[in-house]
This record gives sequence, structure tokens and C-alpha cells, in this order.
Amino acid sequence: MALASSSRVIDLIANSTDPKKDITKIVGDLSKVQVKWNMVLVATYIRPQKTSGGIWRPESNVAEDEWQGKVGLVLKLGPMAYQDDEETQFNGESVKIGEWAVYKVGDAWSVNINGYPCRLVRDSSIKMTVTDPGIVF
Repeated sequence: MALASSSRVIDLIANSTDPKKDITKIVGDLSKVQVKWNMVLVATYIRPQKTSGGIWRPESNVAEDEWQGKVGLVLKLGPMAYQDDEETQFNGESVKIGEWAVYKVGDAWSVNINGYPCRLVRDSSIKMTVTDPGIVF
């Protein structure tokens, strides 16, 4: 499901009651996307427009999550992701598709998939996973 503009996509996710489901729907079929090497494809989490305290975030603040968001929904793994090598030993640690992964923005490469803001992150640059993406900023 490709959408016309990224601002519309951001609005949809910022007002979503189930961002995981809605991100997955917007990004759509990834069978034509091949993630290479040890990279992990994540969909950037856009925080809700209305905070838990009832404050409405301005559109410019919501849109900034596309560029400053530090949490992403794991969509796809490269074939060498989380395999030990000479540099890195994962000791069995990895991420799974559908988990929320946390990473440093500067360690990720921005891409749009079907109009949705995503990032490619090296496996070793993912520093933790969370069950609630809203707890990280």
C-alpha cells in the first residue's frame, strides 16, 4: 500500500492506536526487498501526536520523529545479521522481526519503503529492544 506523501504517513502513525499493525500495513509486502550483509531494516517509530498527559504535539514536532527517532520496528534482517565474526561476538543475542529496536540515529541510513520512513542499521549498532517504543526518546 503506497501512500502519496510521507506527511500523510506520519499523520496516520502519529494518530494510530496500533502502530506496529499500521506500520506493517503501510510498508506492505517486502518480498522485493533484499536486505544485504549484516544489516537490519527497521521502520522508524513516530510518537503519538497526543501525549499520555493529553498535550497535542505540533505537526513540526511530530514530523521531526522521522529524522530523530531512535526506535524502529524490525522488518527484515540481512542474511549475515547476528552471525559472529572476527570483530563482533553476539553470544546468541539477536533481534526478531516485529520487535522494537533502539539505535543511534547517526548509525543508521535513511530510506523510504512505500512512502514510510525506514532505516538500515548494522546489527551491532542495535543497542537494545523494548516492548513499548514510547518509553524511549
